[in-house]
Amino acid sequence: MATRNHLHQIHCPQHPDVPLVEDYRAGDMICPECGLVVGDRTIDVGSEWRTFSNDKDSKDMSRVGDAQNSLLSGSDLSTIIERPAGPPGSGDSGYSQFSNRRTISNNDRVLIQAFKEISSMSDRISLPRNIVDRANKLFKQVYESKSLRGRSNDAISAACLYIACRQEGVPRTFKESRFCSNLGLPPPVQRAATYIARKAVDADLVSGRSPISVAAAAIYMASQASKERKSQKEISEIAGVAEATIRQSYKLMYPRAKDIFPDDFNFHIPLSQLPTF
Repeated sequence: MATRNHLHQIHCPQHPDVPLVEDYRAGDMICPECGLVVGDRTIDVGSEWRTFSNDKDSKDMSRVGDAQNSLLSGSDLSTIIERPAGPPGSGDSGYSQFSNRRTISNNDRVLIQAFKEISSMSDRISLPRNIVDRANKLFKQVYESKSLRGRSNDAISAACLYIACRQEGVPRTFKESRFCSNLGLPPPVQRAATYIARKAVDADLVSGRSPISVAAAAIYMASQASKERKSQKEISEIAGVAEATIRQSYKLMYPRAKDIFPDDFNFHIPLSQLPTF
């Protein structure tokens, strides 16, 4: 396990003077310029504690669960009671009491589902909590304004997460570097994947696609043009997205492949021979 002194000694071979970014959740040291993971298993210096509310001698009476979510109209501690087996109006087991206990509003139900999706996407690419909070607020604003009515809430969630990353100054929204490292791809392919993903987003080629699927498609495209070709299946297993999802994002990027590859990329396979599906 790396120590704090050791963290200051490691550096990116391509950008030795650039301060590294510590990803506490993933345990990585990442170069903010090229996305290369140059160190792992760093110490998480964040606080770690738990409470034992049932302990006999416990004097901590304030830690009684998660705080109420201010983005919801009521407490987010609502409980949905399972449908009872008894007939309607039969006291504790009747439908009338069951329906009365379903107090959560439809708006809150949509928000809770969206917040779960944002949290899930953030966990997969190891984003900090402040990004999640900002993305949640953005989704609530968009949902209440009804400006994107008819659009998929999952797509809106992904877009809000991307915007939150840009607003919070996160160097990139994708974890291409970690995926590439796990796939054993060399640094030039890692940098190319980062560049391709960023250019595809800036050119609005993958609108509505989640950052994770764009990253996977970018890795597939970069690897297919290199000596270290990786299949959709291999990338799918590492990135945690379906092969069909990778194909869909790749198809959106392929027509502009010439424009989104780095100028200095060393093509082992010509663009004309990349998969077209």
